[in-house]
Amino acid sequence: MTAPKRVERPLSPFMIGPYYRPQMTSISSIMIRITGLALIVGIALMTAWIFAAAVSQPWFDRVNWLVTSWLGWLIWIGSAWAIWFHLLGGVRHFIFDAGKAMDVATAEKLGWGMFIGATVLTVITIIVGVV
Repeated sequence: MTAPKRVERPLSPFMIGPYYRPQMTSISSIMIRITGLALIVGIALMTAWIFAAAVSQPWFDRVNWLVTSWLGWLIWIGSAWAIWFHLLGGVRHFIFDAGKAMDVATAEKLGWGMFIGATVLTVITIIVGVV
């Protein structure tokens, strides 16, 4: 009996390039995980701000300087975008759990909707929060 012929296949879908084309569904899923981890930075900054306010005025002044600097604003805006993206991802999974929108075209539209929706909702949050 002859040995079966081995077929050369990629080992993992993470071999982006000639073997695998990134799809909106996989990118949005990966981004949900990344934004979930990134939210830790915003939560840590907010916790430090509240803690410093409870400790003393000099500590609060130091942390408040960071919170109100350009870096602090960048963290707040990024956190707002991550929260909205995470929320919209939850809505998308709720739809999937109901057995709806499971075809590839609709799933990709929902992925794009998460990115666009999070951006629009972040802009609205900035306008409402600053004004």
